[in-house]
Amino acid sequence: MRLARDFRGTLIVAALAVLFTLIAPVTLEFFTIITLTQVIGLAILGLSLALIWGFGGILCFGQTAFFGLGAYAYAIAATNIGGSTGAILIAVLVAAAFAAILGYFVFYGRVSDVYLAVITLTVSLILYSLIRRTSGPEYKIGDALLGGFNGTGAPPLNIPGDASAMLFPEHIFYVAMAALILVYILCGRVVTTHFGRVCVAIRENETRAELLAYDTRLYKLGIFTLGAAIAGLGGVFFAVGISRVTPDVFGLGQSALTIIWVIVGGRGTLIGPILATFALYYLTAALGTQQLLNTNLILGIILVIFVLAVPRGVIPTLTGWAATRRQRRALRARERRLRLRRPRGGEVAGEAE
Repeated sequence: MRLARDFRGTLIVAALAVLFTLIAPVTLEFFTIITLTQVIGLAILGLSLALIWGFGGILCFGQTAFFGLGAYAYAIAATNIGGSTGAILIAVLVAAAFAAILGYFVFYGRVSDVYLAVITLTVSLILYSLIRRTSGPEYKIGDALLGGFNGTGAPPLNIPGDASAMLFPEHIFYVAMAALILVYILCGRVVTTHFGRVCVAIRENETRAELLAYDTRLYKLGIFTLGAAIAGLGGVFFAVGISRVTPDVFGLGQSALTIIWVIVGGRGTLIGPILATFALYYLTAALGTQQLLNTNLILGIILVIFVLAVPRGVIPTLTGWAATRRQRRALRARERRLRLRRPRGGEVAGEAE
Protein backbone atom coordinates (compact mmCIF):
# COMPACT_ATOMS: atom_id res chain seq x y z
CA MET A 1 0.00 0.00 0.00
CA ARG A 2 2.78 2.41 0.93
CA LEU A 3 4.73 1.56 -2.23
CA ALA A 4 1.67 2.28 -4.37
CA ARG A 5 1.22 5.61 -2.57
CA ASP A 6 4.88 6.51 -3.13
CA PHE A 7 4.59 5.74 -6.85
CA ARG A 8 1.43 7.86 -7.07
CA GLY A 9 3.49 10.68 -5.61
CA THR A 10 6.08 10.10 -8.35
CA LEU A 11 3.38 10.35 -11.00
CA ILE A 12 2.06 13.60 -9.47
CA VAL A 13 5.53 15.15 -9.58
CA ALA A 14 5.92 13.94 -13.17
CA ALA A 15 2.62 15.60 -14.09
CA LEU A 16 3.83 18.89 -12.62
CA ALA A 17 7.05 18.51 -14.62
CA VAL A 18 5.00 18.05 -17.80
CA LEU A 19 3.14 21.27 -17.00
CA PHE A 20 6.47 23.07 -16.54
CA THR A 21 7.68 21.66 -19.87
CA LEU A 22 4.69 23.15 -21.68
CA ILE A 23 4.90 26.54 -19.97
CA ALA A 24 8.66 27.16 -19.92
CA PRO A 25 9.29 27.82 -23.65
CA VAL A 26 6.44 30.34 -23.69
CA THR A 27 7.45 32.28 -20.58
CA LEU A 28 11.24 32.02 -20.47
CA GLU A 29 13.86 33.67 -22.66
CA PHE A 30 15.56 31.83 -25.49
CA PHE A 31 18.96 31.76 -23.77
CA THR A 32 17.38 30.39 -20.59
CA ILE A 33 15.85 27.51 -22.55
CA ILE A 34 19.28 26.63 -23.96
CA THR A 35 20.79 26.75 -20.48
CA LEU A 36 17.99 24.59 -19.10
CA THR A 37 18.96 21.79 -21.47
CA GLN A 38 22.42 21.70 -19.88
CA VAL A 39 20.93 21.72 -16.38
CA ILE A 40 18.55 18.90 -17.29
CA GLY A 41 21.56 16.78 -18.25
CA LEU A 42 23.12 17.56 -14.86
CA ALA A 43 19.81 16.80 -13.13
CA ILE A 44 19.74 13.36 -14.75
CA LEU A 45 23.28 12.86 -13.41
CA GLY A 46 22.11 13.83 -9.91
CA LEU A 47 19.15 11.47 -10.26
CA SER A 48 21.47 8.59 -11.17
CA LEU A 49 23.52 9.09 -8.00
CA ALA A 50 20.34 9.50 -5.95
CA LEU A 51 19.26 6.06 -7.16
CA ILE A 52 22.46 4.12 -6.47
CA TRP A 53 23.43 5.95 -3.26
CA GLY A 54 20.06 6.76 -1.76
CA PHE A 55 18.42 3.41 -2.51
CA GLY A 56 21.34 1.09 -3.23
CA GLY A 57 23.67 2.38 -0.54
CA ILE A 58 26.54 2.67 -3.06
CA LEU A 59 28.47 5.89 -2.57
CA CYS A 60 30.06 6.51 -5.97
CA PHE A 61 32.44 9.47 -5.91
CA GLY A 62 33.12 8.99 -9.61
CA GLN A 63 29.62 9.02 -11.06
CA THR A 64 30.92 11.63 -13.48
CA ALA A 65 32.99 8.90 -15.15
CA PHE A 66 29.82 7.42 -16.65
CA PHE A 67 28.42 10.89 -17.29
CA GLY A 68 31.53 11.86 -19.26
CA LEU A 69 31.69 8.55 -21.11
CA GLY A 70 28.11 9.05 -22.24
CA ALA A 71 28.87 12.58 -23.43
CA TYR A 72 31.99 11.58 -25.36
CA ALA A 73 30.38 8.41 -26.75
CA TYR A 74 27.47 10.46 -28.07
CA ALA A 75 29.70 13.11 -29.65
CA ILE A 76 31.92 10.51 -31.35
CA ALA A 77 29.07 8.28 -32.47
CA ALA A 78 26.93 11.15 -33.78
CA THR A 79 29.89 12.52 -35.75
CA ASN A 80 30.62 9.16 -37.34
CA ILE A 81 27.17 7.79 -38.05
CA GLY A 82 25.63 11.17 -38.91
CA GLY A 83 22.59 10.91 -36.62
CA SER A 84 21.68 11.38 -33.00
CA THR A 85 19.16 8.59 -32.45
CA GLY A 86 21.62 5.71 -32.65
CA ALA A 87 24.29 7.82 -30.97
CA ILE A 88 22.13 8.26 -27.86
CA LEU A 89 21.65 4.50 -27.59
CA ILE A 90 25.39 3.93 -28.06
CA ALA A 91 26.20 6.47 -25.34
CA VAL A 92 23.89 4.79 -22.83
CA LEU A 93 25.24 1.33 -23.67
CA VAL A 94 28.88 2.45 -23.40
CA ALA A 95 28.31 3.94 -19.94
CA ALA A 96 26.36 0.87 -18.80
CA ALA A 97 28.89 -1.61 -20.19
CA PHE A 98 31.81 0.21 -18.57
CA ALA A 99 29.98 0.25 -15.23
CA ALA A 100 29.07 -3.43 -15.55
CA ILE A 101 32.70 -4.43 -16.13
CA LEU A 102 34.01 -2.19 -13.35
CA GLY A 103 31.23 -3.19 -10.99
CA TYR A 104 31.80 -6.89 -11.60
CA PHE A 105 35.39 -6.71 -10.37
CA VAL A 106 34.47 -4.40 -7.51
CA PHE A 107 31.39 -6.17 -6.15
CA TYR A 108 32.43 -9.75 -6.85
CA GLY A 109 35.86 -8.90 -5.50
CA ARG A 110 34.20 -8.00 -2.20
CA VAL A 111 35.66 -4.50 -2.21
CA SER A 112 34.36 -2.47 0.73
CA ASP A 113 32.17 0.59 0.22
CA VAL A 114 34.97 3.00 1.14
CA TYR A 115 37.35 1.53 -1.41
CA LEU A 116 34.59 1.46 -4.01
CA ALA A 117 34.11 5.21 -3.61
CA VAL A 118 37.85 5.79 -3.98
CA ILE A 119 38.11 3.47 -7.00
CA THR A 120 35.30 5.19 -8.89
CA LEU A 121 36.80 8.61 -8.16
CA THR A 122 40.20 7.39 -9.32
CA VAL A 123 38.72 6.04 -12.55
CA SER A 124 37.09 9.41 -13.20
CA LEU A 125 40.36 11.27 -12.65
CA ILE A 126 42.24 8.80 -14.87
CA LEU A 127 39.77 9.43 -17.69
CA TYR A 128 40.15 13.17 -17.11
CA SER A 129 43.94 12.93 -17.39
CA LEU A 130 43.85 10.65 -20.44
CA ILE A 131 41.41 12.77 -22.44
CA ARG A 132 43.43 15.93 -21.78
CA ARG A 133 46.41 14.28 -23.51
CA THR A 134 44.59 13.66 -26.80
CA SER A 135 45.15 17.05 -28.41
CA GLY A 136 47.03 15.86 -31.50
CA PRO A 137 45.43 15.15 -34.89
CA GLU A 138 46.30 11.48 -34.50
CA TYR A 139 43.92 11.15 -31.56
CA LYS A 140 40.63 10.51 -33.28
CA ILE A 141 37.99 7.85 -33.55
CA GLY A 142 36.74 7.67 -37.09
CA ASP A 143 36.04 11.25 -38.15
CA ALA A 144 35.80 12.57 -34.59
CA LEU A 145 38.84 14.31 -33.15
CA LEU A 146 39.09 13.98 -29.35
CA GLY A 147 40.61 17.45 -29.12
CA GLY A 148 42.45 17.15 -25.82
CA PHE A 149 41.59 19.84 -23.29
CA ASN A 150 39.66 21.74 -25.98
CA GLY A 151 37.24 18.86 -26.32
CA THR A 152 35.20 17.78 -29.30
CA GLY A 153 32.01 19.06 -30.86
CA ALA A 154 28.68 17.45 -30.04
CA PRO A 155 26.20 17.46 -32.96
CA PRO A 156 22.65 18.58 -32.13
CA LEU A 157 19.72 16.20 -32.01
CA ASN A 158 17.91 15.42 -35.22
CA ILE A 159 14.53 13.98 -36.14
CA PRO A 160 14.77 10.15 -35.99
CA GLY A 161 15.37 8.77 -39.46
CA ASP A 162 16.35 12.12 -40.97
CA ALA A 163 19.87 13.17 -39.99
CA SER A 164 19.59 16.42 -41.97
CA ALA A 165 16.58 17.68 -39.99
CA MET A 166 18.15 19.19 -36.89
CA LEU A 167 15.97 20.12 -33.93
CA PHE A 168 15.76 23.71 -32.74
CA PRO A 169 16.78 24.50 -29.12
CA GLU A 170 13.14 24.65 -28.01
CA HIS A 171 12.54 21.17 -29.42
CA ILE A 172 15.72 19.86 -27.79
CA PHE A 173 14.42 21.24 -24.50
CA TYR A 174 11.22 19.25 -24.94
CA VAL A 175 13.19 16.08 -25.65
CA ALA A 176 15.49 16.64 -22.66
CA MET A 177 12.57 17.26 -20.31
CA ALA A 178 10.77 14.19 -21.66
CA ALA A 179 13.90 12.13 -20.97
CA LEU A 180 14.18 13.52 -17.42
CA ILE A 181 10.52 12.81 -16.69
CA LEU A 182 10.65 9.29 -18.10
CA VAL A 183 13.85 8.46 -16.22
CA TYR A 184 12.33 9.87 -13.04
CA ILE A 185 9.24 7.69 -13.47
CA LEU A 186 11.46 4.69 -14.25
CA CYS A 187 13.49 5.21 -11.07
CA GLY A 188 10.33 5.73 -9.05
CA ARG A 189 8.97 2.47 -10.40
CA VAL A 190 12.22 0.57 -9.88
CA VAL A 191 12.44 1.42 -6.18
CA THR A 192 8.91 0.07 -5.64
CA THR A 193 9.60 -3.29 -7.29
CA HIS A 194 10.99 -6.41 -5.63
CA PHE A 195 14.41 -5.53 -7.04
CA GLY A 196 14.28 -2.06 -5.51
CA ARG A 197 13.10 -3.33 -2.13
CA VAL A 198 15.94 -5.84 -2.01
CA CYS A 199 18.43 -3.08 -2.86
CA VAL A 200 17.08 -0.99 0.02
CA ALA A 201 17.34 -4.02 2.31
CA ILE A 202 20.97 -4.46 1.25
CA ARG A 203 21.59 -0.79 1.96
CA GLU A 204 20.19 -1.18 5.47
CA ASN A 205 21.90 -4.48 6.34
CA GLU A 206 23.83 -6.37 3.69
CA THR A 207 24.64 -9.29 6.00
CA ARG A 208 21.00 -9.89 6.83
CA ALA A 209 20.09 -9.77 3.12
CA GLU A 210 22.73 -12.42 2.41
CA LEU A 211 21.34 -14.60 5.21
CA LEU A 212 17.96 -14.36 3.48
CA ALA A 213 19.62 -16.00 0.42
CA TYR A 214 19.86 -12.90 -1.76
CA ASP A 215 22.91 -12.51 -3.98
CA THR A 216 23.78 -9.02 -2.82
CA ARG A 217 26.60 -8.72 -5.34
CA LEU A 218 24.21 -9.23 -8.25
CA TYR A 219 21.68 -6.70 -6.95
CA LYS A 220 24.37 -4.09 -6.30
CA LEU A 221 25.82 -4.67 -9.75
CA GLY A 222 22.36 -4.29 -11.29
CA ILE A 223 21.51 -0.97 -9.66
CA PHE A 224 25.06 0.30 -10.21
CA THR A 225 24.82 -0.46 -13.94
CA LEU A 226 21.36 1.10 -14.19
CA GLY A 227 22.64 4.25 -12.47
CA ALA A 228 25.57 4.43 -14.90
CA ALA A 229 23.25 4.12 -17.91
CA ILE A 230 21.15 7.00 -16.56
CA ALA A 231 24.30 9.08 -15.97
CA GLY A 232 25.38 8.39 -19.55
CA LEU A 233 22.03 9.68 -20.80
CA GLY A 234 22.56 12.81 -18.72
CA GLY A 235 25.93 13.27 -20.38
CA VAL A 236 24.23 13.19 -23.80
CA PHE A 237 21.91 16.09 -23.02
CA PHE A 238 24.64 18.06 -21.29
CA ALA A 239 26.81 17.69 -24.39
CA VAL A 240 23.94 18.66 -26.68
CA GLY A 241 23.15 21.66 -24.47
CA ILE A 242 26.64 23.15 -24.75
CA SER A 243 27.35 21.70 -28.23
CA ARG A 244 30.74 20.49 -27.02
CA VAL A 245 32.35 17.97 -24.68
CA THR A 246 35.54 18.73 -22.77
CA PRO A 247 37.52 16.70 -20.21
CA ASP A 248 35.97 18.83 -17.46
CA VAL A 249 33.01 16.44 -17.44
CA PHE A 250 35.35 14.00 -15.64
CA GLY A 251 36.74 16.64 -13.28
CA LEU A 252 36.91 16.51 -9.50
CA GLY A 253 34.76 19.61 -9.20
CA GLN A 254 31.90 18.01 -11.10
CA SER A 255 32.17 14.89 -8.93
CA ALA A 256 31.95 17.00 -5.78
CA LEU A 257 28.95 18.94 -7.08
CA THR A 258 27.05 15.73 -7.76
CA ILE A 259 27.56 14.63 -4.15
CA ILE A 260 26.41 18.05 -2.93
CA TRP A 261 23.21 17.87 -4.99
CA VAL A 262 22.21 14.59 -3.38
CA ILE A 263 23.11 15.72 0.14
CA VAL A 264 21.26 19.02 -0.16
CA GLY A 265 18.24 17.60 -1.95
CA GLY A 266 17.99 14.60 0.33
CA ARG A 267 19.44 11.15 0.15
CA GLY A 268 16.69 8.57 -0.17
CA THR A 269 14.57 10.78 -2.43
CA LEU A 270 14.49 11.14 -6.20
CA ILE A 271 13.02 14.59 -6.64
CA GLY A 272 15.28 16.20 -4.01
CA PRO A 273 18.58 15.93 -5.95
CA ILE A 274 16.85 17.10 -9.14
CA LEU A 275 15.57 20.27 -7.47
CA ALA A 276 18.92 20.80 -5.74
CA THR A 277 20.69 20.57 -9.11
CA PHE A 278 18.57 23.32 -10.60
CA ALA A 279 18.79 25.53 -7.51
CA LEU A 280 22.54 25.21 -6.97
CA TYR A 281 23.33 25.58 -10.67
CA TYR A 282 21.59 28.94 -10.87
CA LEU A 283 23.02 29.96 -7.50
CA THR A 284 26.50 29.20 -8.84
CA ALA A 285 25.73 31.15 -12.01
CA ALA A 286 24.57 34.14 -9.96
CA LEU A 287 27.67 34.02 -7.76
CA GLY A 288 29.83 33.87 -10.88
CA THR A 289 28.67 37.35 -11.90
CA GLN A 290 30.31 38.99 -8.85
CA GLN A 291 33.92 39.20 -7.69
CA LEU A 292 33.43 39.69 -3.95
CA LEU A 293 32.79 36.09 -2.88
CA ASN A 294 34.46 32.89 -4.06
CA THR A 295 31.93 30.50 -5.59
CA ASN A 296 33.63 27.34 -4.30
CA LEU A 297 33.80 28.83 -0.80
CA ILE A 298 30.07 29.53 -0.82
CA LEU A 299 29.27 26.02 -2.05
CA GLY A 300 31.50 24.57 0.67
CA ILE A 301 29.70 26.62 3.32
CA ILE A 302 26.33 25.47 1.97
CA LEU A 303 27.45 21.84 2.18
CA VAL A 304 28.67 22.22 5.78
CA ILE A 305 25.44 23.97 6.81
CA PHE A 306 23.25 21.27 5.31
CA VAL A 307 25.34 18.43 6.74
CA LEU A 308 25.16 19.94 10.25
CA ALA A 309 21.72 21.59 10.29
CA VAL A 310 19.72 19.57 7.74
CA PRO A 311 21.51 16.19 7.58
CA ARG A 312 18.55 14.47 5.94
CA GLY A 313 18.33 17.01 3.12
CA VAL A 314 15.65 19.53 2.22
CA ILE A 315 12.92 17.27 0.84
CA PRO A 316 13.01 14.60 3.62
CA THR A 317 13.06 17.35 6.25
CA LEU A 318 10.08 19.17 4.74
CA THR A 319 8.25 15.87 4.32
CA GLY A 320 8.95 15.01 7.95
CA TRP A 321 7.65 18.37 9.15
CA ALA A 322 4.49 17.98 7.06
CA ALA A 323 3.92 14.45 8.38
CA THR A 324 4.40 15.63 11.98
CA ARG A 325 1.90 18.45 11.50
CA ARG A 326 -0.64 16.05 10.00
CA GLN A 327 -0.21 13.70 12.95
CA ARG A 328 -0.69 16.55 15.42
CA ARG A 329 -3.81 17.78 13.64
CA ALA A 330 -5.21 14.24 13.58
CA LEU A 331 -4.44 13.84 17.29
CA ARG A 332 -6.13 17.14 18.18
CA ALA A 333 -9.17 16.22 16.08
CA ARG A 334 -9.38 12.86 17.83
CA GLU A 335 -9.19 14.53 21.25
CA ARG A 336 -11.98 16.94 20.29
CA ARG A 337 -14.18 14.04 19.18
CA LEU A 338 -13.55 12.23 22.45
CA ARG A 339 -14.46 15.34 24.47
CA LEU A 340 -17.70 15.74 22.53
CA ARG A 341 -18.64 12.10 23.12
CA ARG A 342 -17.82 12.26 26.85
CA PRO A 343 -20.99 13.06 28.93
CA ARG A 344 -20.87 16.10 31.20
CA GLY A 345 -20.88 15.67 34.94
CA GLY A 346 -24.10 17.64 35.47
CA GLU A 347 -26.03 15.63 32.95
CA VAL A 348 -24.93 12.38 34.58
CA ALA A 349 -26.01 13.63 38.01
CA GLY A 350 -29.43 14.75 36.69
CA GLU A 351 -30.08 11.39 35.11
CA ALA A 352 -29.17 9.64 38.36
CA GLU A 353 -31.77 11.68 40.31
